[in-house]
Amino acid sequence: MTTNDAHRPVALITGASRGLGLALARALAADGWALVIDARGGAALRAAAHELAGVTTVRAVSGDIADDTHRRDLVAAAHELGGIDALVHNASVLGPSPQPALADYPLTVLEYVYAANVFGPLRLTQLALPDLRPGAAVVAITSDAAVEAYEGWGGYGSSKAALEQVTAVLAAEHPGLRVYRVDPGDMNTRMHAEAFPGEDISDRPPPEESVPGLVRIITGTLPSGRYQARAVTPPEAVDAPAPVGAGASGTR
Repeated sequence: MTTNDAHRPVALITGASRGLGLALARALAADGWALVIDARGGAALRAAAHELAGVTTVRAVSGDIADDTHRRDLVAAAHELGGIDALVHNASVLGPSPQPALADYPLTVLEYVYAANVFGPLRLTQLALPDLRPGAAVVAITSDAAVEAYEGWGGYGSSKAALEQVTAVLAAEHPGLRVYRVDPGDMNTRMHAEAFPGEDISDRPPPEESVPGLVRIITGTLPSGRYQARAVTPPEAVDAPAPVGAGASGTR
């Protein structure tokens, strides 16, 4: 760690080789943040790291968030940079595509969905707690499928609902941290395309449209809670909660 790195805020972002994770990493890098990023795909992660390294200090650690050795490696990389100012749980898995009805959902597959979408973020948070700096932000990227009962979304949606409750309880147990559940809204990403095989999703906004709100949540003073990223837009509204209702639309 260089002297300059010692004064930089550090973000650990999972699932940052593409989509929302990479868009957020680019924005934070441009604002002077050092980064620890991960992804399951090594080639895509190396390409993202090469790009980001031209702007900031970056540590790229490839692996599966469901694997405990990988989680420990991520925290170790952040520790080397001096600590964590933002922990962003963005990595997740969709499950089968097309999404099966719960009556037909293979439980072994559902176990992995929960391992990646719930247990992985929880365990990573447990490991990262000693390295979270005072007032650090913990952000769980969620979905409207966590609060709405969409046919065919029982596996992914229930995992996001579990992640939301885990995150809400974490906020109650750690009032010194800023802990958020953030619905980024519908996005034109590969994961969204996989969720709707054969459909044209080009009308969905790019993930970059959700990034300004996410950055303001991470860098602002909003109280812990649930937010829609694209509703947190005016800079002057950074200290005012964005209204979120159970019927709010968002990404699945």
